[in-house]
Amino acid sequence: MKQKNFYIIDFDSTFTQVEALDELARISLKKHPEKEAIFQKIEDYTNLAMEGKLSFGESLAQRVRLLEATEDHLKQLIKVLKKKVSASFSRNAAFFKKHADEVLIVSGGFKEFITPVVSQYHIKKENIYANTFVTTGDGKIIDYDHSNPLSEEGGKVKLMQQMNLEGDLYGIGDGYSDFQLRESGLIKKFYAFTENISRESIVKKADHVTPSFDEFLYVNNLPRAISYPKNRILCLIIGEVDPKSIEMLKKDGFSIRHKTSFEEKYVADVHMLLLADGEKITEDQLAGAVTLKTIGYLGNAKNKIDLQKCTEQGIVVFDDTKANPRNNNFIPKRMIDFMNTGTTHLSNNFPNLQLPRIEKSHRLIHIHKNVPGIMAKINTAFAYHDINIVGQFLMTNPSIGYVITDINAEYDKQLFKFLKKIEHTIKFRVLY
Repeated sequence: MKQKNFYIIDFDSTFTQVEALDELARISLKKHPEKEAIFQKIEDYTNLAMEGKLSFGESLAQRVRLLEATEDHLKQLIKVLKKKVSASFSRNAAFFKKHADEVLIVSGGFKEFITPVVSQYHIKKENIYANTFVTTGDGKIIDYDHSNPLSEEGGKVKLMQQMNLEGDLYGIGDGYSDFQLRESGLIKKFYAFTENISRESIVKKADHVTPSFDEFLYVNNLPRAISYPKNRILCLIIGEVDPKSIEMLKKDGFSIRHKTSFEEKYVADVHMLLLADGEKITEDQLAGAVTLKTIGYLGNAKNKIDLQKCTEQGIVVFDDTKANPRNNNFIPKRMIDFMNTGTTHLSNNFPNLQLPRIEKSHRLIHIHKNVPGIMAKINTAFAYHDINIVGQFLMTNPSIGYVITDINAEYDKQLFKFLKKIEHTIKFRVLY
């Protein structure tokens, strides 16, 4: 009988982008004359505990004393936290629904604000383990329940020892208390979550560094919203590029490298290429860029990029010739949209295809030479593997055919091998 898996997930700076007590302080001390100094003290106590330089119990006690918070402040905090769920957790809500019995939120934070946030993601209330506040009759927060093991140093270890779960346990978090579970031998692997913050002292002790929840799901072959983690998609930026454009690509989760030239070591591995005006890509570099999917050019790409060669290799090119002058981020937006949905709208060299995302489906992209009979072969493959097509879009130009197919959630992975082997196929990709 297969052993059950449990996923032990931290809340602060993991499930959410922020440390909740820090945010609560900003709300409760908004009008305090010394608020900035107190904010800093609270953040310092948080970081000292996360890095293992101060006991968690001492850190928690000091932070709660400094808060001067009330139940009304908590209501405001919950509204903030619901908007601050980490992007990779948010887009994988379906995973939590499907694995509701195996997902546990284990945090040194407080149930009063954790439960309303994670419950939106189908996480069961009985699977939420956290501290609780002590309040006065008029709603002032004055203390916390010191009998809760999570209020103590090594609290997560003590709690998991008490629970004695049978199965393989995987821990995901950003701090020392999460690593302690691995150190104690209670969990099989510890994944240092770095989407929001990367603590060097924790990263170097982790079994695996996961820059997103997509990465965790990918390496464990679990259901996920996107087929390939964005943190594994290399976006190379060459030359003087507006920092806002770089930030936009970084915020979407891609792995960014900003260089002054197209170094040889990146040619074979780059997936996205953003070039400043005046930069060029040679024929040899283009030929060697076997994983390259899109090029963005901040200017006119004519005579700087071999557009015909890009088309033959299945590389979508965007440049500023079709941009609205008022849109400063036209190119990165087009690149992101293409990588996320397959949309080629306003590209230089591909058939113009703009399409909505269809829920509860997998999106497959097939790029091929524009010769007769390809669509028949593609749909024969779907029929042979008993695949239900929920949406299909095809556009062609004289050189290529570009087809996007949305299929239902169930499929045989042999289908992908079949589609890749169809004669005249240039590129095949699973989007999500």
